[in-house]
Amino acid sequence: MPRYKLTVEYDGSGYCGWQRQEHGPSVQQALEEAVLRFCQSETLVQCAGRTDAGVHATAQVAHFDAPREYRTDRVRDGLNFHLRPHPIAVLAAEEVDDDFHARFSAIGRSYLYRIVNRRAPAALEASRVWWVPVALDAEAMQAGANYLLGHHDFTTFRASECQAKSPLKTLGELTVTRVGEEIRIITAARSFLHHQVRNMVGTLRLVGEGKWQPEDVKRALEARDRGAGGPTCPPDGLYLTGVKYPVHTA
Repeated sequence: MPRYKLTVEYDGSGYCGWQRQEHGPSVQQALEEAVLRFCQSETLVQCAGRTDAGVHATAQVAHFDAPREYRTDRVRDGLNFHLRPHPIAVLAAEEVDDDFHARFSAIGRSYLYRIVNRRAPAALEASRVWWVPVALDAEAMQAGANYLLGHHDFTTFRASECQAKSPLKTLGELTVTRVGEEIRIITAARSFLHHQVRNMVGTLRLVGEGKWQPEDVKRALEARDRGAGGPTCPPDGLYLTGVKYPVHTA
């Protein structure tokens, strides 16, 4: 059975996340139903990162096995036809070896968090950004972020329901920049703990507001205690922006 790798974009608003749930619609369910209509075969669609409810993606990666071969442009266009009117789009489809796995073959993931930092609410992008009306100091937030770079025990930034075997992660990038009224936080690692990005952003907001000093982020990290960190920020501003694979599996 041929295997197809999909690059997928979606607005996570209104979904209970990537993974199928009994209590609401999911991105996985929408894609699996589109695959069923396209190739008349039920199949599991697996992804690189199971995003939470309300989290978006500009380049999620998924894969599925088809009952026969199709041109990749037909896979892309056929799935998009059957995905309507869901705010989900298959940007690209390519045939890959059967040992490729969207999740287990991945060697890196990157995320973007968007904060609209102004007094007026974000009317047009209310479900796609975190609106913070209090002025934030992006340079101070970057100074705090620098303490999180590298290999650490990230227990402080780990959700209580996280199922990862170890809290040890290596953060390769955590960049805070201001672009007009928007603060953008970009982060990259091989993998992340559950809610790690949202907990790091919530902590950095405290620094941006001046409630914490940048050095307090180091103190929180070393405490290895979720209670020592900042609050979990909303899912609205979070985007999965890329997944990296070894060249031979891409």
